[in-house]
Amino acid sequence: MKIAVVGTGVSGSYLVNRLSESHEVVGFERRPKDKFFAVCAWGTSKYEMRKLTAGTGLDFDKYILWEGKTMHVEIGDEMLDIPLDGLVTFNKHQFEVDLMKGRDVRYGVRANKEELLNEGFDMIIDATGNHRELLPKIKNDAFIPCYETKMKYKGGPPIDDFYVKPFARDTGYLWYFPLEKGHGYVGAGDFDKKQVDYVDDYNAAHPGEVEKRIGRPIRFLSPGYCEPFYEGNVVGVGEAIGTVFPILGEGIIPSIQCCNILLETMPDFKKYRAKVLKHFEIFDECYKLVDLKIKGKFSMTRNAALMWKIYRYMKKREDRFGMAIRANDLRQIISV
Repeated sequence: MKIAVVGTGVSGSYLVNRLSESHEVVGFERRPKDKFFAVCAWGTSKYEMRKLTAGTGLDFDKYILWEGKTMHVEIGDEMLDIPLDGLVTFNKHQFEVDLMKGRDVRYGVRANKEELLNEGFDMIIDATGNHRELLPKIKNDAFIPCYETKMKYKGGPPIDDFYVKPFARDTGYLWYFPLEKGHGYVGAGDFDKKQVDYVDDYNAAHPGEVEKRIGRPIRFLSPGYCEPFYEGNVVGVGEAIGTVFPILGEGIIPSIQCCNILLETMPDFKKYRAKVLKHFEIFDECYKLVDLKIKGKFSMTRNAALMWKIYRYMKKREDRFGMAIRANDLRQIISV
């Protein structure tokens, strides 16, 4: 088949790599090559990424920048320390570039559906993330605005490992993710749109050199709320169809999982839709919890079954999350 992959973030670059093995594939990236950059804090689980990327020809471990031992979670006047096993930051930008090395990728091109059809593509994959440029717009779409700075600390980093500070009503959180050689990402996502203030306040308290500023919204609707997944010969993957874990705002692993579902089922889009909905049904439950929290309607007693379901899901997948999943930790974080 002749396949167009529009958007070359983690989903698009992965599919360009995997599909090029047996199809005629062209990747399209709206940013020029010299301005292409991988947004997000670059945190993920090395165990899950090793498995997911085994077929790409790349050694994931070569991209690891920092291996975490403890996640410091600030809750009020207390610091909750969560043991980590596998949570890392990695050079996501270089990883995506290397996934597409030697493949046909057109940079600086904003792909148009009609033009792609005229060019004879049998399948068009919308991997444009929150833009969702080639699929119908989502009814009642929902985003959390995020702002992030890449920092360089000459006198040493502000904290020795990963750090998170959840906001009241679960509207978002502030994060510090360590990279390498005194670098780190300081960012915040906040439904109440105070993310820039939170980051600026943190950076004022922990001075460093700002090397890059990044601002973008993250879709926090789950797949069950992001249909349609396809229209004609256009099919969506990754954040374009809601594969961001609503509680953590993490989308690297879920997006690649979504891509693998497409690889297993294509060109049967109906089968793809059914498998995506089944695989990510827990995301719908997480979205319900976050939505209740934001609206001030969450109750530990009334919503105990929902909490327990999410805890069991995460507990069974500690390797996938790269951290110890403990019921009391989750309870304390959700109760903020």
